[in-house]
Amino acid sequence: MNISTVIKSLVEQPDRGYVLVAGLGVSGAAIVRFLRSKNLEVRATDTRPLGPDVTLPLEAMGVRCETGGHKVETFERAALIVTSPGIPLDMEYFKRARAKGVLVTGELDLFSFFNKKTLVAITGTNGKTTVTTLVSEMLEKSGLSVFTGGNIGTPLVEFLESGQEQDVVVAEVSSFQLDAATVFSPSVAVLLNLAEDHLDRYPDFSAYADSKWSIFRSLSERGFAVVNQNLEIPSGLEGLTRTNTLIFGTNENSNADISSRTIEIKIPGEDFTLDLSATRLRGAHNRDNIAAAALAAVLAGGNKVGIQEALNDFSPLVHRTEFVAIIHGVEYYNDSKGTNPHAVEGALQGFDRVILILGGRSKDTNFSSLLPVILQRVKAVVVMGEAAPKIKADLCGAPGADPASGSCSGVRIFDAVSMVDALEAAAGLAVTGDTVLLSPGCSSFDMYENYGQRGDDFKARVMALKGEDL
Repeated sequence: MNISTVIKSLVEQPDRGYVLVAGLGVSGAAIVRFLRSKNLEVRATDTRPLGPDVTLPLEAMGVRCETGGHKVETFERAALIVTSPGIPLDMEYFKRARAKGVLVTGELDLFSFFNKKTLVAITGTNGKTTVTTLVSEMLEKSGLSVFTGGNIGTPLVEFLESGQEQDVVVAEVSSFQLDAATVFSPSVAVLLNLAEDHLDRYPDFSAYADSKWSIFRSLSERGFAVVNQNLEIPSGLEGLTRTNTLIFGTNENSNADISSRTIEIKIPGEDFTLDLSATRLRGAHNRDNIAAAALAAVLAGGNKVGIQEALNDFSPLVHRTEFVAIIHGVEYYNDSKGTNPHAVEGALQGFDRVILILGGRSKDTNFSSLLPVILQRVKAVVVMGEAAPKIKADLCGAPGADPASGSCSGVRIFDAVSMVDALEAAAGLAVTGDTVLLSPGCSSFDMYENYGQRGDDFKARVMALKGEDL
């Protein structure tokens, strides 16, 4: 019995048993509300001792909430388990439930079962939020109504729960969400790029990459796949053999052929040129993002005029290579969302003469891959947080590095104990014409609640240097 069959049987016969929602964060609570709107019996569980502000509204809907810990019997007796993406699927309680024949799924399968609208789903290591937002704006400028959600912050089930009637749903999708999906079937599925990330959760890069590729697993014959030309499509990925696959990149045979000034869109029935002269999205990685977004928008019903207008009007998102201020001729940029080395490399490609602030909590990625671009574009590196020793060890142990010099092949590395300390060090090293870039290459959880709080702290410290409030 697959997930769709189980959901269908529960909708038709709600007395068959309860659905257990594991995790009561934003998405978990939204899933609970949606399932209750379908008159299903729902229980919810969370290891955290959540307060009445979370549990009472759900209990008022008839939901039994178990917080402060899990109970094995609650998992084993469920008719279906819907998990939040933050919970690893190899958790012991899931294993015990599966041993009893209980299926475990996530929001993506639930959404796919009930959704009737065109769905554009976007994944990749970096650029997901930028591309998701850009696709939405391209479609809106083309005259379509759009719901934007998923990993970008708004649970997809909120679209279903509210009964909204937008023409298109555009979703950012994470690997954690994809791990729990088995029947998720977008109309257009986009894979932007792949690089080391989340190796603190996956056993190796191959397992992480497999998770990302799984976005194509259940594509229908009418679905479209949009793939970066630099990625080698794995053999045996059935979703791509029975669907239309479109490629973006610098190859003239790509469906979105990228140059420094234009992108040529070449799809049967659609052949036009996008002008990049007015865009504020900097760097080669953002040209990739634009190409992927344009292809996805066309496939979802966008038109040339709307796509170009949205591109011209689009501003870089908060915490993503975000301009903060100029102080004494030095530009300050906040790229707090750059939480892996590949993202840092992309951010650096848009600048020269950089003082780079790196650090936070490592995801077990290797920072040695950054040395070539650091040698080309970075004057000094300031490291902070739990990962500081690892970053220095990776950079100084990379081919071409010279740890005996204390500067790793000419790049000076400085330690900092806080954001204030890091920013003061960077400001002291920078001269007119330089750029100070916060692009940490790490998660924020050693010092902050999330990357947004870290970026906001950086911006506040920069404005304090300038003598202004944010």
